[in-house]
Amino acid sequence: MSQQELRVRFAPSPTGPFHIGGARSALFNWLLAKKYGGKLVLRIEDTDRERSSKESEENIKEALKWLGITWDEGVDVEGPYGPYRQTERLDIYRRYTKQLLDDGKAYNCYCTEEELETERQAQMAKGETPCYSGRCRHLTDADQDRLTAEGRTSVVRFEVPRNKPIVFTDLVRGTVSFDSNGVGDFVIVKSDGIPVYNYAVVIDDALMHITHVIRAEEHLSNTPRQILLYEALGFGLPKFGHISLILGKDRTKMSKRHGATSVEQYRKLGYLPEAIDNFLALLGWAPGGEEEIFSLDELVEQFSMDRVAKNPAVFDIDKLNWINAHYTKQADPELITDLAIPHLKAAGYLDEVSPEQRKWLLKVVAVLQEYISYAAQIVDHIDIFFNDNVEFETEEAREIMHDADIPNVMDAFRTKLNAMDELDGPSVKAMLKSIIKELKLGGKKVFMPIRIAITGKMHGPDLDKIIPLIGRERVLARVDTTLSKL
Repeated sequence: MSQQELRVRFAPSPTGPFHIGGARSALFNWLLAKKYGGKLVLRIEDTDRERSSKESEENIKEALKWLGITWDEGVDVEGPYGPYRQTERLDIYRRYTKQLLDDGKAYNCYCTEEELETERQAQMAKGETPCYSGRCRHLTDADQDRLTAEGRTSVVRFEVPRNKPIVFTDLVRGTVSFDSNGVGDFVIVKSDGIPVYNYAVVIDDALMHITHVIRAEEHLSNTPRQILLYEALGFGLPKFGHISLILGKDRTKMSKRHGATSVEQYRKLGYLPEAIDNFLALLGWAPGGEEEIFSLDELVEQFSMDRVAKNPAVFDIDKLNWINAHYTKQADPELITDLAIPHLKAAGYLDEVSPEQRKWLLKVVAVLQEYISYAAQIVDHIDIFFNDNVEFETEEAREIMHDADIPNVMDAFRTKLNAMDELDGPSVKAMLKSIIKELKLGGKKVFMPIRIAITGKMHGPDLDKIIPLIGRERVLARVDTTLSKL
């Protein structure tokens, strides 16, 4: 890396929920900046006035903060190259548009939508790639006055040089080349005076001294236009790196049918930010070894653009769940409880949570943490702590309760449970061992029927963990209910 300070940017459009693909782009830029002691700029590209919203911008900023992705300059953070919201930079764009018009590198185009569509259809009929013909390139001042008098509005088009190879070295894809003849004179300013994306982004990146433009592969086709604009405006080129598309497991572009696509959806389901970061880093970037669990600090240490893959990355929800389960097991039960409570309320298990109930719930969550991949899944496992009307989960569970030893096991369990002074994990464990010893039965012959009698299930958390949480009276009542169903 050269002595020049590395400067990267993340420049989302606030036009909807913050997509997981955008979060990956932000993460890769942040990792690169941290790795080389550079700076990350957060710029908001809000020139799509109809779709942009303050709410969406706040959603993006909150999601980035939640993921631990901080910015050194940009919206909400003072910096020398502001403003960092495109709609606040319109005077800057106008200045450069005048420069291009004065230099004869851009021109006003008065073509109507209908005329452009007719031209497009004619080109396609000949088997040509649709491309603006340049019919307004050489309008005189008198032509322009006449067209304006007719009530026509104009856009500003950039005049693309003919027969010019556009070649650059992509940090991910190596040498990439385009032919200027396939580009066509393109619009840089719309009729309402608002610059288009390809134009504004060049001016912003140049004036903010962005050294590396790391973005999604779908922007690759924008790069030739942008390079032509850099050159026409006399700006030096940044280094470009286009990271691969994210596909669903069926190898099609990721969409809602593959599951949640926004960061907010994952947050609400109770995924943890460190797991999302860890997972997103592995989408299109390969670490040096076999390890797959990384903290943010470890990712910064290992990250490099030369290990970013060209091939599409597959969004594997099972892999995300595996990574999130790892972090969930290690998390403070207080945190998982906070994440679980909205889901437990929605499922009807909780109403308002008293301090006493929360204390109990914390212990329940601590028991269930190792069985869930993310907090919302707690709803699938918590019924055993709430529902006293035990139903056999399977026919096999019912059959086990017809074993000849069941009456003796249940009598011993009832008697010993009633006689216990302390109902905690160690004493319950000792009590269950004493039943095994006295009845001279294998552990399974004792544990399995007791578990089924209390929960209706053959598998689940250890009895010494669940019995104290359900409580003596409720456990005994459940045993009676279950036995009455045989």
